[in-house]
Amino acid sequence: MSRARNSLVPPPRDFTTPDAIEQLTRERMIASVTHGRPGTAMVGWTTQLSAAEIETVVDYIRETFMKPRASPELARGRELYARNCASCHGRAGQGASANGFTSPQAAAQLTRERMLTAVTQGRPGTAMMAFGPTLAAADIAAIVDFVRGAFMMPSIEGLSGTRAHAGSSATQSKTSTPTADMEAAMPKGLKGNPGRGGKFYQANCATCHGERGDGQGRRAYFIRPKPRNFLEAPAKAAYNRPFLFAAITTGKLGTEMPAWSKVLSDQQIADVAEYVYGAFIRPPTNGAARKP
Repeated sequence: MSRARNSLVPPPRDFTTPDAIEQLTRERMIASVTHGRPGTAMVGWTTQLSAAEIETVVDYIRETFMKPRASPELARGRELYARNCASCHGRAGQGASANGFTSPQAAAQLTRERMLTAVTQGRPGTAMMAFGPTLAAADIAAIVDFVRGAFMMPSIEGLSGTRAHAGSSATQSKTSTPTADMEAAMPKGLKGNPGRGGKFYQANCATCHGERGDGQGRRAYFIRPKPRNFLEAPAKAAYNRPFLFAAITTGKLGTEMPAWSKVLSDQQIADVAEYVYGAFIRPPTNGAARKP
């Protein structure tokens, strides 16, 4: 329990619960501390801690708070996975490339239904065989649920390729300037209040993004990748109200930008988005930023 727990939705993970003990493998915990958890206030620590330090934190949590315990369902899924799947997909679900079950891409693409179908019917054109003829439906479900609980991060809008990043991939050229309707209205019929949003921005966002939106906040020196500079041409060409609302809502995986939807209401997010839009992206024609 912590003082911040009641203000975060979902609340921070309780490492002492049976569910945490059953679901959180060491590999999954390392990935979460490194990259953060989409859809939560958990940010990635890769810009502040080395890989060795992250492993030390994870091992401390596991040794101090988590005692191995397995339910019959989890034990069955683990046993079936080890017997039928681990030889190809890896003991820790890492696969033979960066696209294993532990990757963000897997979380974004693999629904439970799709996985059940793949295990049951196989995947044409791949080495994935159909297990429907040899395993009962309950056993296939046990394998899928084990994989999802033990290896996979939850899927959420806001990962690369979704609306929170304007449909651009993480590998998009930095020199490209995506086009956007810069007069698009705020989502959900909301109307942001830049006065309220400015007060929140200066108190909570300026330490990273800078008081002037230039990405030069007090903490910016210590952050990798750097906070977004709203004054750059690509931002001014693409960061309309819907984009800002989505980015603030869902955060950004692999950075220190958290998902503010776990702390703020939709209206409060709209207020912050409106302030950023009016102060930095589309300021008044005389160049004066709107005052909070």
